[in-house]
Amino acid sequence: MKDIAIIIHKDVVLSTISGALDMLEHTNRYLEASGKPRAFSVILVGESETNSLLPVAAPYIRYCRFSDLVAADLIMAPAFFGAPDTVLAEQRALLDWLRDMHQRGFEVASLCSGVYFLGEAGLLAGKCCTAHWRDIDDLRQRYPDTRFLSRMVMTDQDGLYTSGGAFSAFHLVLYLIEKYCGRDMGIWASKMFSLDMDRESQAYFAVFQGQFRHTDEQILNAQEYIDKNYSLPISVEQMAMHINMSLRNFIRRFKTATQNTPLEYLQRVRVEAAKKALEVGNPTITSLMYDTGYQDIKTFRKVFKRITGLTPIEYRKKYSRTIPVLS
Repeated sequence: MKDIAIIIHKDVVLSTISGALDMLEHTNRYLEASGKPRAFSVILVGESETNSLLPVAAPYIRYCRFSDLVAADLIMAPAFFGAPDTVLAEQRALLDWLRDMHQRGFEVASLCSGVYFLGEAGLLAGKCCTAHWRDIDDLRQRYPDTRFLSRMVMTDQDGLYTSGGAFSAFHLVLYLIEKYCGRDMGIWASKMFSLDMDRESQAYFAVFQGQFRHTDEQILNAQEYIDKNYSLPISVEQMAMHINMSLRNFIRRFKTATQNTPLEYLQRVRVEAAKKALEVGNPTITSLMYDTGYQDIKTFRKVFKRITGLTPIEYRKKYSRTIPVLS
């Protein structure tokens, strides 16, 4: 039986905990009904003397303080509400404990924004990780020695597991069920919880909102120029000329400020505009191509799929459907 310790605190997103608990317990019940032993024992771990945050009467779920946890096969850090700086400052004891547990050989997993705890505890240095697409840019600035893979749904490296945003995090729980219980149980859990086993990308969920959290006024001016003129066939040279900067210096400063080259930024702005058009209407791909500043259909499709993981037609089918009304 695997002992899974799930961290709880006042800012935790309860749905990430309850969802993981449901998946683990349903797996246990299925195994018991099949005449097999339970696979998981769950321990809720917190700083308080008693568990007043998530009282659970089920006998298979225990509670203990951080200092009293003797052993566990895996520690899970669930998502949290609130500004990361505030939450991390309030949870220094949790971070110290998590760092110590990992140094003692405990495996650690993050669900959605729980990855901030792993990063702040120094566990992610030199690793490849993922997180909610909304947090990726901030995480890259905070932990530059970590490679964040924004497209990935989950990662598994050296006893550290990370997962994508929101309910995509449950794909990691599904992966752990398969890893601990075998392929057959993984397939059963996939069907039971209606989760695709082959989900590898969360790219098409992402919403590009620009990268304005910097103080380079000239680059902010260039970003504003791109946002207003993306539908035109503008070039990187034109962007540099707009702010009276040499091309080489412009590319260097743009990449430093936004973590994207000017061309990458332009492509992401254009694709985001194309996504919005596909979500609310039914434009032809050719007209959409011209409306977003592209002159070649092959290039447009290639860039769109590289960024979203879907072709424009696939994206339109996924997000532009009307809900059928049964009479």
